[in-house]
Formats: sequence, structure tokens, C-alpha cells
Amino acid sequence: MKKIAFLLIITFCGASFAQTKNFIDQPYLETTAKVDTLVTPDQIYLSIYIHEGEDRNKTSLEKQERKMAVVLENLGIDLQEQLKLDNLASNYKKYFLKRKNVLKSKSYTLEIFDAMTAGNVLIGLEAEGISNVRLIKTAYSKIEALKLELKSKAILKAKAQAEALTKPLNQHLGKAIYINDKYFSRPYFNTTQLMARADYAMEKTMETPIDIEFSKIKVESEVSVRFAIN
Repeated sequence: MKKIAFLLIITFCGASFAQTKNFIDQPYLETTAKVDTLVTPDQIYLSIYIHEGEDRNKTSLEKQERKMAVVLENLGIDLQEQLKLDNLASNYKKYFLKRKNVLKSKSYTLEIFDAMTAGNVLIGLEAEGISNVRLIKTAYSKIEALKLELKSKAILKAKAQAEALTKPLNQHLGKAIYINDKYFSRPYFNTTQLMARADYAMEKTMETPIDIEFSKIKVESEVSVRFAIN
């Protein structure tokens, strides 16, 4: 009885292995397709840093903060939704006769939606003495929907390539037996200042920035597909 059971197990395993081997070894065609597009970023993140100076006539942090708020509100920016506090700090500086001076600082992240507004923010804050503004990153708000769209286009392109290869051979393309996809996005990152202070001083008479966009974001999808050949 044990011998019969053992033989049955061996037979079943052998049949299973044969099926797997036949699936892998069946004729197939593998093709890779890429599609890409460029999109204009609609999420621009700026870092704004304000601090008190060490001079006797230093402008208080609170006063600078109010000036910043006025500039941003005049540009139609929703402070509750678009301006977030990142960090705040206090530094104690010792002076003669053991006096102490408290120097405060704050950093914010501001989200805006186009390059023109970014330029206006820079100019408006600079006019109020707030020049430490940096571009953190740009992004595209509908990136997830775009990824799915590109994947669909890539898979259709892969199928068209496979059909073009098999048709001259009078062979027919079967179902897809393997699919692998990759996604690439290259957003623009920059931690340098949007505009140097010296450059702005030379352009004091400029009332508005030129109408120019940030570098576009390249989004790319790649798929590798194996089609059975009948």
C-alpha cells in the first residue's frame, strides 16, 4: 500500500513539473515599449526663512512675519491652506556686561501653483527686506492618473510591436503570459535661491516678472511583455 502511494506521488509531481516546463518552454515573443510625456508643474514649493538680525535697529520677527502675510495675501494666496510653518528657533547671544539678546527665526513652506506667482512672491518679499527664499521642488498634482494612462499606452505599443514582428512570419500572437512595468519621473529639484539679491537690486524698477514657466517634468512608463505565439 505504501509503495502504491509513493508511486502516485512521484507520478503527480512528474506531471506537475511537465506542465510548468511546458508553460515556460512554449514559443513566445518578448517586447519592450516606452512612452513618455512632459507636463508643466502645477505645485511649486518655496522655502521662506525670516530671522532677526543682531544690529541695534533689528526688525522684530513678528513685524517681518506680518509684512510677509500682507505680501502673500495681496497676491491672492490662502495663508491657511498654502503656508505652513516648518521650524522656529531662538538663539541666545551673550554681550558685554552679561546681557543676553534673543534672536528668533522661523522657516515656512509656501505652496503656489504657477511660475508667475512665484516671481511675484519673490519680488514682493524682497521689497519688504525678506530675501531668503528658495525653491524646494516642483510637482504635478495629477501624476497618478497620468501614470495609469501612460502604462495603458505602453502596453498597447508593446502589443503593436509584437504583432508587427509576427505578421510577416504568418504566425499569430497569443495571450500575454508575462508583464513587467516600470515608471520614471524626473521632477525638477533645486535648493538654490530663485534670484540672487544682487540681481534683484539691478532690477528694482521691474514691477512684474516675465511670463515664463518652470522646467517641465518628464514622466515615462516602460513595459516588458511576453506574448505566446500560436
